[in-house]
Amino acid sequence: MLEKPPIFELGKDLNLSILQLMLTQSVTVFSDSISKIEREYLYWDKIKHIKDEKLNLIKSNIDSDHLLWFITKYRRDNLKKTEYLFGNMIDSNFEIEYSYNVNEHLQQKLHYLDFNFGAGIQKEQLLSDLDRQQYLNNALMEESIFSSMIEGATTTRVKAKEMLRKNKKPRNKSEQMILNNYEAIQFISEHQDQDLSLEKLFEIHQIVVKNTLEDEHIGVFRNTDDVHVMNEVTGEIVHTPPKFQELEPLMFSFCEFFNSNPKENFIHPIVKASILHFLIGYIHPFYDGNGRTARALFYWFLLKNGYWLTEYLSISRVIMETKSQYEKAYLYTEVDEMDVSYFVHYQVKVLTKAFEDLKKYIAKKKKEQKKISKFFQIESINERQAQILFWVERDSNRSFTVKEVENIFSVTNQTARTDLENLVDMRFLKKIAVDKKSSNYWKGDDFENLIP
Repeated sequence: MLEKPPIFELGKDLNLSILQLMLTQSVTVFSDSISKIEREYLYWDKIKHIKDEKLNLIKSNIDSDHLLWFITKYRRDNLKKTEYLFGNMIDSNFEIEYSYNVNEHLQQKLHYLDFNFGAGIQKEQLLSDLDRQQYLNNALMEESIFSSMIEGATTTRVKAKEMLRKNKKPRNKSEQMILNNYEAIQFISEHQDQDLSLEKLFEIHQIVVKNTLEDEHIGVFRNTDDVHVMNEVTGEIVHTPPKFQELEPLMFSFCEFFNSNPKENFIHPIVKASILHFLIGYIHPFYDGNGRTARALFYWFLLKNGYWLTEYLSISRVIMETKSQYEKAYLYTEVDEMDVSYFVHYQVKVLTKAFEDLKKYIAKKKKEQKKISKFFQIESINERQAQILFWVERDSNRSFTVKEVENIFSVTNQTARTDLENLVDMRFLKKIAVDKKSSNYWKGDDFENLIP
């Protein structure tokens, strides 16, 4: 559990003259400390370790670290915007109250993402027609794999990708989770322009937890209050979600919030996507699969609002790499008066890192294209076949199936079969039957002698 921050009372801890002095001088006197705090949106556990000798200029009866926290909280409270998720039942009304603020540092980061995720870079500039589908397929696989790993799936990327590419049947719960996430992302991609309803929410949950959860818990809200978020190491309860009787009205309100963004109460789409992600984790509407559902809805909302590049990113891989920060972003929000800005800042950092990783990946693929170009010198070789030959040359132990080629390049089964059979006829590949219906295509015995 997090250390709770100090609480101050005006008049008891700080008199009015000191408060006025802080407000007039805080920006200039403590500009370096405050800039760092707001740029990274730090919580008390980090702020208390910041040493700023200029704080001694203010005479008060509290410690300098406490004073810096007070300045931070006061500034944030002046910027914050409070929102509510309402629930109504026959005999009671209830709500979830939360707040957020968009400071100048977050505005800069949001502008960077706006420019690069939508208007700034067009698909034609970023990816060629052939590469685009490959990048998309790879991103979908990466996202499904790492979203499952965050929830405990244990497998390797190589095995998971082989299963997805070759349409193999999942062998265990981990592989089933990955396949489910892959199908959920495809479902969202196909329905990205539609509104969210409780029925659509249940449908996503059904896809996410298929064959990994008891049937009575699939596609329905939990019907007990014995679900808690636990510390995996200590077993300590770190969050108790709302009562199950409140779920349906809360989630109905959640769907309305997802579908509307009126001008008079506009929320930046990336900020709103982050809030939606947080709310699913906080409400915990399902018996299991809440994290995977939350990340799927985050993905959906961004696509729905024009952030097309989201499809090409492995967001969950970055979350997996920074899992402790992901978990703390939830805790910071709940402990600090439901200030969801902590979670927003984290999600913006994740999107930025995912975008930077994509650029590195594309640069790497561009270099590979130069190596692939030699295969175009071979008569009658198309772009797909050149890519296959490159993969074979790089990894002589790799085999292909018709279904795998069909999935990789998004072509018909007949086109994929023709590509492979032609390479067999040209002796670049050899065909080995697996059973009466299917075959694997391996590196041909004459491969080395045939390439330029």
